[in-house]
Amino acid sequence: MFRKMSKEIDLSRRNGSSDEHNKKPSIRSSYSWIFCAVLIGGVSWFSYQGYLETRVNSPLDENKVIFPVSPDFPERYWGSFRPGVYFGMKTREPQSLLAGLMWFMPDITSGGNLNLRHLCDQGDNLEQYGWREHDGKNFGVQVIVDQFIQLETTFVTKLGGNHGGDWTARIHVEPRMKDLAGKKVTLFFYLTLDDNGKGLFQPIRMIDNMDVSNLNSSNSVKYLGLFAVHGHTEKLGDFRVSFHHTDEQSIVHTAYLSTNVASPNLVKDVLQSGLRLMEDKKSKERHISLAGALFPKEDTIKQPNFVVHQVTGKLPFQLEVVYESNNFVERDTMLRGETYDFLLQTYRKEFRNQFETKFRLAEKGYSDEEQEFAMSALSNLVGGIGYFYGSSKVQSVHNKEPVPYWNAPLYTAVPSRSFFPRGFLWDEGFHNLIISQWDREISFDIMAHWFDLMNVEGWIPREQILGSEARAHVPEEFVVQRNNQGNPPTFFLVLDTMFKNRRVRDISTLELEQLNRLWPRLVCWYNWFNTSLHGPEPGSYYWKGRETASIRELNPKSLSSGLDDYPRASHPSSEERHLDLRCWIALAAKVMASLADIIGRDGRKYREAFAFLSDNELLNKQHWSPTSKRYADFGYHSTNVTLRRPKANPGQPRPDKIRVVIEEPSLRFVDDTFGYVSLFPLITEILEPGSPQLGQLLTDLRNTNLLWTKYGLRSLSKSSPLYNQRNTEHDPPYWRGPIWININYLVARALHHYSKIDGPHQVRATLLYNELRENLITNILREYQKTGYIWEQYNDSTGAGQGCRPFTGWSSLVLLLMSETYV
Repeated sequence: MFRKMSKEIDLSRRNGSSDEHNKKPSIRSSYSWIFCAVLIGGVSWFSYQGYLETRVNSPLDENKVIFPVSPDFPERYWGSFRPGVYFGMKTREPQSLLAGLMWFMPDITSGGNLNLRHLCDQGDNLEQYGWREHDGKNFGVQVIVDQFIQLETTFVTKLGGNHGGDWTARIHVEPRMKDLAGKKVTLFFYLTLDDNGKGLFQPIRMIDNMDVSNLNSSNSVKYLGLFAVHGHTEKLGDFRVSFHHTDEQSIVHTAYLSTNVASPNLVKDVLQSGLRLMEDKKSKERHISLAGALFPKEDTIKQPNFVVHQVTGKLPFQLEVVYESNNFVERDTMLRGETYDFLLQTYRKEFRNQFETKFRLAEKGYSDEEQEFAMSALSNLVGGIGYFYGSSKVQSVHNKEPVPYWNAPLYTAVPSRSFFPRGFLWDEGFHNLIISQWDREISFDIMAHWFDLMNVEGWIPREQILGSEARAHVPEEFVVQRNNQGNPPTFFLVLDTMFKNRRVRDISTLELEQLNRLWPRLVCWYNWFNTSLHGPEPGSYYWKGRETASIRELNPKSLSSGLDDYPRASHPSSEERHLDLRCWIALAAKVMASLADIIGRDGRKYREAFAFLSDNELLNKQHWSPTSKRYADFGYHSTNVTLRRPKANPGQPRPDKIRVVIEEPSLRFVDDTFGYVSLFPLITEILEPGSPQLGQLLTDLRNTNLLWTKYGLRSLSKSSPLYNQRNTEHDPPYWRGPIWININYLVARALHHYSKIDGPHQVRATLLYNELRENLITNILREYQKTGYIWEQYNDSTGAGQGCRPFTGWSSLVLLLMSETYV
């Protein structure tokens, strides 16, 4: 029995052994398949991660919207496209030739400080500067009021050839006080090349073009400057820039500098390093003078990329700089003197006629002074249009470090030449509410450049810091743009006003073509907002980026909303519902539906989206607080949060204040805050005319304890806990009380809209509109007359201009208030 069992066991072992032997290939095969699957999965995962990393800086694969500049639009090829300098010229090309102006007054300055002016700088404390007239194409007239002198810088372009033609710049300097006549002022006019620009400069000295035998020692010192510069670049071909002094008796001294500069943002430093103190041996007169050719000894080629002409003259005097393209066809006379005067006056007359045709201010009874102010507002905005080229720094959640965007051009207006001389996405929508009324072609050109910056996700970086000149003046913390953050889509405001109530047969063929080119990018942009910023339930949206707040912030900022430190829910979360963003997307859906009808696209889903987002019942359910009877954000919120300073350790510096939450947050309406965000259902005109909520809003609007002042609407009500409160120990309030003109304009526009619609609130809307409009115009004009500037914001207690100056971006909307231009 035992043997039998043993045999059976042995047999089973043998059989089992045989089965295991037979199974080994199958097991090995399974392991191989598993290994291959893991390997393929790993490779796929890493490949997909690599793909995700590249999306943030991959351009959208659609046709470009930008039309070529030259020869199709030669009138916008040359221009004052360097808004960050007091005066400068450049082309709309990468690596352009750059021209610019610097000056100082040696007789007045003391302590060895030249006070050399170049970049628009608030620290220069100029009493006023800005364009008085500028049409965006052909000419500009600017007045700069320095402490003791006044400069008038003008330019005129003249078309001819294939490279934008010729231009001339004239700088006229005169004393502001009679007893300063005869005092000396030094001007520097320079030529250089934009980043990575390649070109040739050949300076021609004045003394080389004169009969040297007739010069005494005094004159030889006087005539050390440049007669002309001959140059060549790939885009411009050959050109000549010549310098002319209209009254030689006023000229005391000329000089030049010929050297190399590593970057255009260093030209002031390099120029200053090339200054020397020189003395005339005969007259013993001393001059601060450029030193001529300055190159290292080892530089045997001595090919300059930075050339400066210096002229020191006795007040008053004038310098003319004439740029002539070698490609100009049939040039009659040089563009200077009487020829220049005639063309400039022709353009000025055309500008004023066009201004009145567009805005009808004389017809409305405005005084000459008020019309000059309005023309200056427009001219500073249009004259503040710049051309930039370079790449942004961007980052997504899939990138460990910031990566460069692709190199691209940007033609855009800037908010402030002194403080923000670069492109901002949401500002540009407000800018073009004005520009599109002045020149629709320029507006389309600007929009085309912005939309060509769109990546494959449909995202556009909200702040554009392109090129070394722009990058040099921006703190590093603001340079990197993150692809989960996008400014309000204000270009839909522009497109709405440009095409509202217009029949297809009244729209030009060119504009229809431009809309068709723009459409695929508008679709992607709309989709990015609708999908990337959606909230926890249908119809809800929230601005991202707040969750990265530091412990020093009283209320985490929402920079991407454009309203920066405007109070939101105290504790950022994905449960938030932001009222303003919902309204922006409702507006976008409405405009998309309208444009689709114009160009024959299917706009059904946009009409449905607008109907859903503008539904007042749903809006009230998600954003109307029945307790406070106001529209509000929704999220995790505490009304008891403060900043407190931690105790310092012995021997350590005093620490910054940090946020302390005294009462834990709950999911609720942020209805302790009433301000600009609360007004967005009114601003976007989605409230029904008979809505009781509209009536309540209009009642609250006129309450002086809330938003109303005799200077405009403050950004945050006086009853709000964070009214005029610092967001950190070091950050003053920004959108927590001051009056901002862009939102005030939108409110005035909405009141005008409701004043034209029959309903229970029509009369109140009319009264509020008239009073608000008058308050805004009166205060902005008064501050301009008092200070010489249009300001970034206005104090809600005194009406005084504050923030940066000049701010001739969206504050220039005062022009549309004056002309009552809303569609």
